[in-house]
Amino acid sequence: MAKREIPLPGMGEGVIEAVITRWLVKEGEMVVEDQPLVEVATDKVDSEVVSPAKGRVVKFLHQEGETVPVGAPLLLLEDDRPEEEKEEIVRVDKVKEELLTIPEKEDTVEDPDEKAAEQPADRAGRLLTPLVRKIIREEGIREEELNQIAGSGVNGRITKEDVLGWLSKRKQREDRPSEEEKDRSGETGISGTEENAGEDHEVIKMDRVRRLIADHMVASVRQAPHVTSFIEVDVTAMVGWRERVKDDFFSREGEKLTFTPIFIEAVTHTLKEMPMVNISVEGDNILRKKHINIGMATALPDGNLIVPVIHDADRKSLAGLAREVNDLAVRARKKMLKPHEIRGGTFTVTNFGTFRNLTGTPIINQPESAILGIGAILKKPAVVQTSQGDAIAIRHLVILSLSYDHRVIDGALGGRFLQRLAEFLEEFDTSRTV
Repeated sequence: MAKREIPLPGMGEGVIEAVITRWLVKEGEMVVEDQPLVEVATDKVDSEVVSPAKGRVVKFLHQEGETVPVGAPLLLLEDDRPEEEKEEIVRVDKVKEELLTIPEKEDTVEDPDEKAAEQPADRAGRLLTPLVRKIIREEGIREEELNQIAGSGVNGRITKEDVLGWLSKRKQREDRPSEEEKDRSGETGISGTEENAGEDHEVIKMDRVRRLIADHMVASVRQAPHVTSFIEVDVTAMVGWRERVKDDFFSREGEKLTFTPIFIEAVTHTLKEMPMVNISVEGDNILRKKHINIGMATALPDGNLIVPVIHDADRKSLAGLAREVNDLAVRARKKMLKPHEIRGGTFTVTNFGTFRNLTGTPIINQPESAILGIGAILKKPAVVQTSQGDAIAIRHLVILSLSYDHRVIDGALGGRFLQRLAEFLEEFDTSRTV
């Protein structure tokens, strides 16, 4: 029986390593295909690595608490399939190719304090994620200081929030600039350098996720000339229908029926009619996507943002969309998304209305070519046509904004897309069931 190495798979954009938090099997144990083998934690998500085949676990190549780079082998598995059924393994695993593209770290002079901070656990045995260790290293937190931080994570693990909270308190304890230093700086309330907090401001270092978001947004604006179009939509019929069915839906499904899946459903119908919005750009080529995968921008409790993806959203019922929207939102906020659930989006939706914002100009989520912003649904007086002529009535109105890449989507196509999307929403079938 052949032995094969099971590597740590790619865990999402920008993730190059993960911490082994818990082995789910034992050495010598027989496992089946798709059985979870190990839990791993990254800066973005906690995930499980599953077995690619039936077989026996021969040996763990790493221990719990160790940090493993993407593509590195986690364990040896003895394939239990008969020889005549074995597939010839001749290709280099994709994640190993990704590993080869990761640049090696620059040579630096080894610092004893930095080396101590890079250990996967502190003296109390508490596991430290790569992000936490990076903050500890960059902030120069020594072992005796680390022992003062109370961990709020599982089994007392120190989280990013624990470290940042401790750093904030440490800054407050630091002495303020002397009067002489203030005089030299020419300011009475600001320190002489931007790196240090003064009386009028506090310096907050971006965490790794925020830096990734910042880089992604700046790159999108530089890469794609953004144009944003707006349309006001009368969604009175849709709002009334949801109000009538939401309680029955919750009783039957155990799920809330929010407006988000209704908007996503309308978006999928519009993209099917106008596939040249469901595209990306690669050099001089336009890639028209065969799948409609809708990303939904989700705010996290720590102030960061993540975009879980509903794959093949056009093939799901409204009830199915509602369940998936709720599930992804909950697990996103708990950092429990799996790597494939934040990949492969072809069009993104972001909801400004959550914060009662009327509208906005969203930045395209590259490599996509368009993103829809949904404003707050508000009751407003509006002119409506009746059999007796025009009249003023109270209606539910919402402003939709579409930002798109003007290299490949012109104003006419962007405008028609919004117009058709508005028609789907305004002509909502109030007799439908869900």
